[in-house]
Amino acid sequence: MKEIILLKNGELALKGLNRHTFENQLVKNMKFRLHDLGKIRYTNSQSTIIVEPIDERVDLDEAFRRILKIFGIAGISRCAAVEKDMNEILPAACDYLRDELIMAKTFKVEAKRSDKKFPFNSPQICMEVGGAILEKYPHLTVDVHNPELIVNVEIRDKFAYIHGNQVKGAGGMPVGTAGQAAILISGGIDSPVAAWMMARRGLKLVGIHFASPPYTSVRAEMKVHSLLKQVSKYSGEIPLYVVPFTHIQEEIKDKCPEDLFTLVMRRFMMRCSEAIAKKNGCGALITGESVGQVASQTMQAMNCTEAVVESLPIFRPLVGMDKDEVIERARKIGTFETSIQPYEDCCTVFTPKHPRTKPQIWQLEEAEKALDINALVEEALAETKFLTITGE
Repeated sequence: MKEIILLKNGELALKGLNRHTFENQLVKNMKFRLHDLGKIRYTNSQSTIIVEPIDERVDLDEAFRRILKIFGIAGISRCAAVEKDMNEILPAACDYLRDELIMAKTFKVEAKRSDKKFPFNSPQICMEVGGAILEKYPHLTVDVHNPELIVNVEIRDKFAYIHGNQVKGAGGMPVGTAGQAAILISGGIDSPVAAWMMARRGLKLVGIHFASPPYTSVRAEMKVHSLLKQVSKYSGEIPLYVVPFTHIQEEIKDKCPEDLFTLVMRRFMMRCSEAIAKKNGCGALITGESVGQVASQTMQAMNCTEAVVESLPIFRPLVGMDKDEVIERARKIGTFETSIQPYEDCCTVFTPKHPRTKPQIWQLEEAEKALDINALVEEALAETKFLTITGE
């Protein structure tokens, strides 16, 4: 009995004439993520993608695990693929789903007949398969409203596919279909979640991290590597730029008012990030900011921060979320435990005791007159380190 993985596209099915562009990108992403597992055939058919191993060494369990984290897929099912013959379908339905049928108390059969030449219609298929299952597993009862197990039979162009309950996929859009954006990634809880959320909307990510040795440790940077490795299990590989930020922070501490330090620092981060983003062809910057979470994330403060970005929009996917919601998402995607490790990033360096929460842009511009902005940015960019992060 041949076993395959059947994927439901979900949101992609709503696309118009360019739907195949999205589906092709999804297949490309899957090929990249599964390439080391062996030879696999990918077939687009009727808002689904069939993932079919074509050599015996393919680990279907591992393929299924990886596919669960690929954006653009609404539902995933492991299926038995059999000939379109009721003499093949009935025993396959009973045997392939044996473990699930033994454990369940109630079930129902759902059938879809894409091949209209098949001699049984959908209600007839349900009756035949349901009868065969009840005969072999008499402990079961039929529940058409809230069954524990749904036995699915799909009659398609080449085979009949039999599977149990569909597993929910990662959803969203295939990474790469919405362009590329740069995520300002710290070692905290918020920015990895923001990265995941924008990758889920089809954005390919470029990471930018600011390091301030000796005030921040190597472990703080390695923490960021670990966070991006986890995100990259969903988004694919992530180029990471590590920007040396010590000199800039020391200059700000020595020459700017203390209550404006954090905001001046963030404006420099934005300047450096915009330059890196444009160099990489990115169409936006992404941050993990949420309104009112800290002093630098009031509306007035965020306005002052983004004022130095000349040509790119800034995406803030967490802007309306509270901390509990962000933590819940961080736990779901597997970044929370790493984020709470006690290795602090440069945002905690020289933190003012009483930061200004309602600053005006002119106040920041006046404070920055004491700094050689262009020289500091150019120096940081010249010494920036580059590496590539991958989760597989």
